[in-house]
Amino acid sequence: MAGQTRAIKKRIQSVSKIKTITRAMELVATSKIKKAEDRINATRPYAQKMVDLMTNLASATGDLSHPLLDVREKIENTGILVLTSNRGMCGAFNTNIMKRAEQFARDEQAAGHGVKLLTVGKKGYSYFNFRGYEITESYSDISDAPTFEEAQMLAARLMEMYVDHEVDSVNIIFNHFRSVADQKPVVFTLFPLEKPEEVDQAGGQAAPAVEYLYEPDAVDIIAKLLPAYAETVTYRSLLESAASEQGARRTAMKAATDNSEEMIKSLTMSFNRARQAQITQELAEISGAVEALKFIQSKA
Repeated sequence: MAGQTRAIKKRIQSVSKIKTITRAMELVATSKIKKAEDRINATRPYAQKMVDLMTNLASATGDLSHPLLDVREKIENTGILVLTSNRGMCGAFNTNIMKRAEQFARDEQAAGHGVKLLTVGKKGYSYFNFRGYEITESYSDISDAPTFEEAQMLAARLMEMYVDHEVDSVNIIFNHFRSVADQKPVVFTLFPLEKPEEVDQAGGQAAPAVEYLYEPDAVDIIAKLLPAYAETVTYRSLLESAASEQGARRTAMKAATDNSEEMIKSLTMSFNRARQAQITQELAEISGAVEALKFIQSKA
């Protein structure tokens, strides 16, 4: 009986330590979410306007030529950039995005397209590497608070692959941050630029096609806008993914903390019952010993 109470007490101590860790991680994630959400809210309007502008320009440029405006008649290879995290303990955040990316890759392969896979985050690399996918490039040094310089680096590589015909389309797969408890995997086609009525950036609809007057020169303007567009969309995708990661981690850690509290309550009740049973047994043994002693004395 004493061994049982010791085991339960040890279990309570272990669960209490886990609760302390999960609670701390929940608080850290909560503090990071606010900053990440502020960055997203500051970036989204500009990013969506940039998407609207470029998709309208793509349909209105006519004979204007630029390598990033090329629409390939036949797609040989599809580029897929998958945004995951470096760390776990964030619920289904990584699982959902990797399953969506894997399904997208299978669909492309079924259509006869080759797949060039690029991963951001150790979790994505480990997942696809374990399943035998050929990973063209992986990036594990991008922080959970991504900078615009990191987005520029990724965008430059994506543009280079498209211009050099390494890929004939470029897609970014990331978790769109809706709220702390709601993140949705989305696929955004970076290149080729889609028609306005086809664009749906994480639930947003692009504006109808419009005509533009270029001043001073359309070629120079487009040449500057296209890299800015790629960098802005990539940056927004990184911010959405970072905020979604913290939101998913907060939700997961809160659930873990709540479960720990329930387990501690249950174990405490079990400990109290076991302790009461032990005390009752000890009292019974003492009473039995007293009665036995009285019996012996009466016979003496």
